[in-house]
Formats: sequence, C-alpha cells, structure tokens
Amino acid sequence: QVQLVESGGGLVQAGGSLRLSCAVSGRSDNHYVLGWFRQAPGKERDFVSGINWTDGRTNYGDSVKGRFTISRDNAKNTVYLQMNNLTPEDTAVYYCAARSGGIVYSATSRYAYWGQGTQVTVSS
Repeated sequence: QVQLVESGGGLVQAGGSLRLSCAVSGRSDNHYVLGWFRQAPGKERDFVSGINWTDGRTNYGDSVKGRFTISRDNAKNTVYLQMNNLTPEDTAVYYCAARSGGIVYSATSRYAYWGQGTQVTVSS
C-alpha cells in the first residue's frame, strides 16, 4: 500500500518560487514513477511533471517546461517539485501520484495512488 503526503504549498507572489515535497511510503520496490498533477477550480486535473524513480528519467507538461524541476531523494523517499517564475496561472491544488512501472505517463488514469493535495496560490 503506497502512501503519498504532499507539503510545501502556500501563497507566493508572481515571479517567485516554491518547492513542493511528496513523502512516499509503502513501496515494495523502486520500479515506480512519481508524478505531479495540478487542478484549478472548475478545471481538469493536468499533468505537471513525472520522474522514473529508478533511472531518473523525467517528463514535463508544456506549460511548466523550463520553469519547474522534478527531483528525488532516495534516502528520504521524497520527490520534489521546484517551481520557479510562478504566475497566477500556476494557482491550483497540486497532487503527488504514483504508479508501478517505468513509463512517465501524463494521464491521471495511469496512476493508482494519490496524495491529498497541497494548495499553491500565486498572487499578481
């Protein structure tokens, strides 16, 4: 049973930075993908970034490419999302998700485990 707990959300001014964390527990092996998704009110949950835990291969959504960076700390069993040059369009609840396998899919249906979400609000 995989458990994911997000933290690090908050209020930040446009142009600022924020780092989200996702603590992972209950994994039986390292053949997992960890992904970040976000959902704004009235909108669908969209893919932000994902990382293959084993080889570090990453994918990014087009809207965050060049601004966000996903990384992992194996010793801490934690995945991070460094968010730079934030804009109000980045305001959303950010969710950590996990799937068994090696492909960093962008579809929410590919991920079986989800955290509770953390709110990120970017002011103008």
